[in-house]
Amino acid sequence: MSTQKKFTLEEALARIEALEEKVQELKPRDRGPRSTRAMTEEDAARVKFGDLAGAGHKEAAKELGLSYGQVYSCRGGYTFTHVVKDK
Repeated sequence: MSTQKKFTLEEALARIEALEEKVQELKPRDRGPRSTRAMTEEDAARVKFGDLAGAGHKEAAKELGLSYGQVYSCRGGYTFTHVVKDK
């Protein structure tokens, strides 16, 4: 015997409608600007050590036409690990 509760069609439709209302209320997270291009080594140096090193991820991304994720990944050492500060 199944332990799942069986729903009538009307009950199922009512639950679907309630879920649809909840989905409509959800707001997407603001993840910053979308990328318009690929990140370069020059960009990586700017966000890690240069003029944009002190800027927030979103601010640096917007300035360079990159995404928040590109800047975050670079600063976190996930990408452009070969770009190091000149001594």
